[in-house]
Amino acid sequence: MKSSSTKQKNFAGLGRNVVVLGFVSLFNDISSEMIYPLLPVFLTISLGASAEMLGLIEGIAESTASVLKLFSGWLSDKLKMRKKIVVAGYTISALTRPLMALAMSGLQVLFIRFGDRVGKGVRTSPRDALIADSSAVEVRGKAFGFHRAMDHIGAIIGPLVAMAVLSLYSGQYRLVFWLASIPAFLGVLILVLSVREMPFTVPPSPAVRPSFRLKGFDRTFRYYLLIIILFTLGNSSDAFLLLRARALGVADAFIPTIWMVLHIVKMISAMPGGMLSDRLGRKKVIVFGWLIYALVYAGFATATETWQAWALFALYGIYFGMTEGVEKAFVADLVEPNLRGTAYGVFHFAIGIGALPASVIMGILWHRFSPAVAFGFGAMLALVASVLLLGLRITGASARSTVH
Repeated sequence: MKSSSTKQKNFAGLGRNVVVLGFVSLFNDISSEMIYPLLPVFLTISLGASAEMLGLIEGIAESTASVLKLFSGWLSDKLKMRKKIVVAGYTISALTRPLMALAMSGLQVLFIRFGDRVGKGVRTSPRDALIADSSAVEVRGKAFGFHRAMDHIGAIIGPLVAMAVLSLYSGQYRLVFWLASIPAFLGVLILVLSVREMPFTVPPSPAVRPSFRLKGFDRTFRYYLLIIILFTLGNSSDAFLLLRARALGVADAFIPTIWMVLHIVKMISAMPGGMLSDRLGRKKVIVFGWLIYALVYAGFATATETWQAWALFALYGIYFGMTEGVEKAFVADLVEPNLRGTAYGVFHFAIGIGALPASVIMGILWHRFSPAVAFGFGAMLALVASVLLLGLRITGASARSTVH
């Protein structure tokens, strides 16, 4: 089956929608990453919240997004429409960004993060399905890698802007939060004006109707979801890595910088990771990335020097480059085109099932025992998940359509 994306090649063999959605993510991440690296310090120092509260906020926020990703993906399949739902999601997030500047307590931050993640939940699955709809299978890894790279460019610019503002107005976190709304609304404008709805593809065989059940998906995809859940249980919020970096001696003024280093490596490795999966197969590249993750978490469990925090954050970026886009491309490989929105919703929901307990467990282990125990737990689960994914057999319909 030839995608209509072959008629709209734009940049490096990628379709117009892929390129434009990359820029939308760039501006959205400039906005969000002006806020997120500062949030742990703002929450724990300025507002006096605990590490357990931080874990609860991040767990609830990400799990909320994951539940809504399930619904929005299904809805985009049912309505045979992606763009309007994506626009709604980005708009909701843009409207909530300025509220962080008004927060006076951890509870208020919880509600604001909840609203922001509602927007993320609404947009993500339809957007991923739209990227897959706009990409041929032989460049699918590259397309998702490009999107992640653009996302990370925004995540580099965001902390730089935050650092520039804080260098001029020391400690004025709320000013940074106010300014973060500008690129968010610019991204929404680009999305409305430039992204096109793609023709909805229905397979020649009798189509399975979109539903919240897994009955329409084959065994390979269902097993993949179970392994993803296991890995996610050890994949807590990155806010804990920022707190660990601070404990290792990274000054508050350099927290945005170390976050920027992470995203530079993510940006550099995202497209090569996706292209590598187009050549070698998704599964091998994901396993490689998960093993890097285990190494990073083991490193944070045992680190004692400031330079080690910088090195581990850089290595952590390679993990993202090898997995973020590739995991999504793998989903598109394993399911029928008319179920992609639902499949991405189920995929993100599976991550959400592990996200809340992951961050809560991390906060409890950190507070009750030590950071070493908390990071060691994450490393162990990553190793187990890597072994299980490596042994996953791709059969049935998945074997006929998958780059493996």
